[in-house]
Amino acid sequence: MSLIMILYYIISAYIAAMVIWNFLHEKKNANDMILYLLILVPLLLRILRIK
Repeated sequence: MSLIMILYYIISAYIAAMVIWNFLHEKKNANDMILYLLILVPLLLRILRIK
């Protein structure tokens, strides 16, 4: 695996972690929680290498 791919997965994992952090701390607005989940799905698929 090339260095670019490793960096790509690290950046994807970091962004996914930040989205999960925001999702867990969002208590007021259910619409924002749904948006966080929609953002999280493609990031998780990239990390797990599922197309």
